[in-house]
Amino acid sequence: MTARHPQWRERAAPPQTASRCRLSEYRFGRANREGGVQSIPYVQPSILADALAALAQAPLVPLAGGTDFHAVRAERPVTEGILDLSRIDDLRGVECTDQGWRIGALTTWSDLRRQPLPSLFDGLRQAAAEIGGMQIQNAGTIGGNLCNASPAADGVPALLALSARVELASLRGTRTLPLEQFILGSRRTARAGDELLTAILLPHHCARARTVFRKLGARRYLVISIAMVAVLVEVDEAECIGQA
Repeated sequence: MTARHPQWRERAAPPQTASRCRLSEYRFGRANREGGVQSIPYVQPSILADALAALAQAPLVPLAGGTDFHAVRAERPVTEGILDLSRIDDLRGVECTDQGWRIGALTTWSDLRRQPLPSLFDGLRQAAAEIGGMQIQNAGTIGGNLCNASPAADGVPALLALSARVELASLRGTRTLPLEQFILGSRRTARAGDELLTAILLPHHCARARTVFRKLGARRYLVISIAMVAVLVEVDEAECIGQA
């Protein structure tokens, strides 16, 4: 019997429907040892079940907005297979449930800023406004910001202040982790090779809760953070701080 991770929960297998996954090969002009051109698998599913099946079959690099994909490679050629998640619409959007708030991993920073969210999210919206320029905010995703695990990731402090958890899915099941346990260090996370980060989960806070985000950079706009801070404060009816 195979041991299972204690945080995984069983779930039904994906329905056996015809795959809607588009598979192609991207070729770049670098000769391999045999003198040919190396081919790289490029998988673009439109449903989560297909994405998880592809990850279970072969090592692939999940690609969401792609704003840091080439930057972190320092001009090294792409040699890994790519799993393009951009067509999986079920991983987008913000939803309020009885358990709290659910933010789809493919929700962009621009999407988040446009949502009619309560003042609890002011700090996260402020962080969203500081992430690159408008083009980056339109393409970059919240899930990608966390999985990239950059020390300068503006979204992390704001989400930590909100007691965020991440949802990780694979064919083995689904598990959740507190954000502080998911990010292990610079460019390192607890995501297994066959898992995808599918959502960010936030608990409910009292109606008087407020958040704020600030960052220090070498200039005012379009700059990598030197330092960041985010704070959540809950005030009771007597205008006293109940939790911070």
